[in-house]
Amino acid sequence: MPSLKFCGECNNLLYPKSDNNSKILLYQCRNCPYAENAIPDPGMAPCVYKNDLLTVAREQPGETKDLDTDPTLQRSNIQCPNCFQNGAVFYQDQARRITTNMTLFFSCVHCKHVFRDPSIQRH
Repeated sequence: MPSLKFCGECNNLLYPKSDNNSKILLYQCRNCPYAENAIPDPGMAPCVYKNDLLTVAREQPGETKDLDTDPTLQRSNIQCPNCFQNGAVFYQDQARRITTNMTLFFSCVHCKHVFRDPSIQRH
């Protein structure tokens, strides 16, 4: 199991950093020039983990609860495509931050169904 590493000079947390010239992984302090090689624990292979949160196949509404009781959200009289009753709260969200515009989402106050603005054409 990975453990936290601390600076030998100022006792602050060390962060992983790559040295592209030497092609090695280092642990470096952000407060002083201290750095050390990232040597894996005995019996473990070195591992680098990348978690890319911005790769989404298409726009999807986030997980939201109790939107109908939120007094800060605006209301609309739009008809829900799920229960066909009028009344929804709406908010904007952006799935892929760089490549998409803001998307208007509606949440029905009756059945809690979340849907996109039907008047906007999607490609």
